[in-house]
Amino acid sequence: MTNILLVEDDKSIVVNLTEFLSKEGFSVKNANGQNKALEMIENEHFDLVLLDVSLAEGNGFAVCSAIKSDHDIPVIFLTASSDEFSTVTGFELGADDYIPKPFRPRELILRIKNILRLTGGSGSVTKLGDVVVDTVKGIATKNGNDLYLSALEYRLLLVFINNRGAVLSRTQLLEAIWDIAGEFVNDNTLTVYIKRLREKIENDPQDPKIIKTVRGMGYKVDL
Repeated sequence: MTNILLVEDDKSIVVNLTEFLSKEGFSVKNANGQNKALEMIENEHFDLVLLDVSLAEGNGFAVCSAIKSDHDIPVIFLTASSDEFSTVTGFELGADDYIPKPFRPRELILRIKNILRLTGGSGSVTKLGDVVVDTVKGIATKNGNDLYLSALEYRLLLVFINNRGAVLSRTQLLEAIWDIAGEFVNDNTLTVYIKRLREKIENDPQDPKIIKTVRGMGYKVDL
């Protein structure tokens, strides 16, 4: 899975962008200042950094300079500073792309995927037993064969992947897939889709090893 560090001090942007990117299959963590961002980069693995110029503490230019001096991580600037000076400075410090706010979320996804492709970024492929999920291509395969998941089945699988090891209640799952279904999703519908997903990804759907039922609590994936 592609791990993204979002360095941004606007809480509403952090919440909305984290939710959107997570639904697209990315793992997102955030920092609101320079020191916190650099600390996280030193101690954790990230495939790409989304970076604002103006931060609660420090600034994005200093963060970008430090990243490019000590790490080989792609950087995309996200900032309201669309003037020529900021753009030029960002690229001179080694930024891989520069997107002025406000931006369209879908455009951001395309730019992220393009930068990862150009820089050889990895982490877009996640394995769950015999199942391989490529979040960049948006496909899931088993033993090399396309599983042909529906949009809702694929979204449900991404929710489990993004919360690997955590127990997800039925309510949490319903909330996560609500907006893609295009219609009311009830508890019975969720049961049907979990059953369909298991039939496609499990070797024995009656004894699931990937999507496990936690009695009285919900479901979890911990492979």
